[in-house]
Amino acid sequence: MDGFHYPKSTLRTFQDPECAFRRRGAPFTFDGEAFVELVKALRENPVTEVDDPAQSFHAPSFDHAVKDPIENDIYIPSSQRIVILEGNYLLLNEHPWDQIQHLVDESWFVSISRETAMDRLVKRHLEAGIETTTEAAALRAEENDLPNADHINENMICPSFIIESSNL
Repeated sequence: MDGFHYPKSTLRTFQDPECAFRRRGAPFTFDGEAFVELVKALRENPVTEVDDPAQSFHAPSFDHAVKDPIENDIYIPSSQRIVILEGNYLLLNEHPWDQIQHLVDESWFVSISRETAMDRLVKRHLEAGIETTTEAAALRAEENDLPNADHINENMICPSFIIESSNL
């Protein structure tokens, strides 16, 4: 799902670009419609025994070094029988995300304690170069990531399975 972040060039055109950059990672900073369209196409596309490039798909990835999506970076062959989707908003009960539930065979939610989430977010922000100090990484997690997690938890479609994450 990270490949569906709006690129920085698009965020600059938002009514409040400063907010869009500060809240990058919130639902409104993703092209949810394009993500749902890809999932629909994958669902409707017949699986072939041998890969047929004419019936295959490309999806964007996300480059943390440049902090932007890379178009058509992930190849999904037509012979692919299982596709695993991963992302924060796949169970969000808001348009367009709420359409995904009807397009997948099952959904899993990984539950994590707030403390563990905070530790992992700080580490991730530092390792990805999103922030350069522990303090800035913690502030970003408090002001953006954890409110996004709260929003998901408060507006989540019931998943098929809930997995409790360990604190490791």
